[in-house]
Amino acid sequence: MKTFIKLHEDILAKVKFFSKQLKLKLCKSTGRPLALKGEETIALALFKQNAGIPTKKKIFEIFEPKESYKTLCVQMNRFALHALLVLNAILKWNQKNAHIIKHTDSTDIPVCLNKNAKYHKTMKIVSSWGHSGKGMYYGLKMSITADLNRSLLAVSFGSGNSDDRKTFKKMNRDIDGIFVADAGYLSKDLEKEFYKENHRILFAKPRGNMKKIITSFQYHLYNTRMLIELNFRNLKMLYAFITSFPRSIDGYLANYIYSLLAYVLG
Repeated sequence: MKTFIKLHEDILAKVKFFSKQLKLKLCKSTGRPLALKGEETIALALFKQNAGIPTKKKIFEIFEPKESYKTLCVQMNRFALHALLVLNAILKWNQKNAHIIKHTDSTDIPVCLNKNAKYHKTMKIVSSWGHSGKGMYYGLKMSITADLNRSLLAVSFGSGNSDDRKTFKKMNRDIDGIFVADAGYLSKDLEKEFYKENHRILFAKPRGNMKKIITSFQYHLYNTRMLIELNFRNLKMLYAFITSFPRSIDGYLANYIYSLLAYVLG
């Protein structure tokens, strides 16, 4: 490819760095070599999400790679697993260097319009009806944990009607600190099970109709919880996280993985 875009070149440099550090096998050991190297394929996918481009077709038209459009789509989905390894390594590093205050919350991930839910087949196995502040939706639920500096620490996906409290325990079992969450995580059993003396504690914001006395420290903690909403907003508005274009589960999952990786890479 002769096209030069600085953003793409910066992303490609980062991909090559992590590929070398993690010793990722992005080249075929047998058979015909790929027209586009694994690092370049991942870089194109990350550029697509970073630039907020909704379809792979547009990326193909912009860069005009040597391989066919069909092969590009297949390779992007294939290398998503390698991108996931990079994402996991970054999350682990973030956990070790995180601020002591953490936030956990979930958001809706619709896979199609509500009117099309009855006929949607691609994500039918893992999707379900769920409810958010915007109303009913059909799709998945994504939970994330981020620290006070908005660095992403953990990510978990579940069906639209999954229990936030069960997800909370699984995704944060290896993370310590002061956790702040909204009323959806309010549970005496959860607070008791999650608590570890001198290591971690959960503060779930009381519901509006609850008469509960809180300290000044807790009040200021609850006021920081809205910071995690900025992570959701940026992912959805700037990184093309929500999509209904893929024709396979692999395509949907690849889109989510590349969006998250593009986000943490900056």
